[in-house]
Amino acid sequence: MRLRVEFTTEPFDLDEAPAHAVVAREVVEGAALDSVDVGPFGNTAEGGADVVLAAVDVLLRRSLEAGATRISLQVNVIAEAEG
Repeated sequence: MRLRVEFTTEPFDLDEAPAHAVVAREVVEGAALDSVDVGPFGNTAEGGADVVLAAVDVLLRRSLEAGATRISLQVNVIAEAEG
C-alpha cells in the first residue's frame, strides 16, 4: 500500500521558519520516502505505508518537542503504478 501525507505545523512565522517547521522538514527529507514536496504553507510526502507511518510518528513527536502547538495532517491511500 502507498500513502500520501500532507501536513502543516503551527504557529506560522512568515519572516523565519520556526524550529518545529525545520524539524518537520528534516524528518521527511531524511526518511526513505519516494517523494517529498516542502513548501511554506504545506508539505507532502509519498511512499510505502510502513515508511510513511514511521515518518509521521517521528514528525509528530519531534515537531511537538520543537514547539509546534498544532499539527494538521491528512493521510490518503494512493493507487500503485501499474506495470
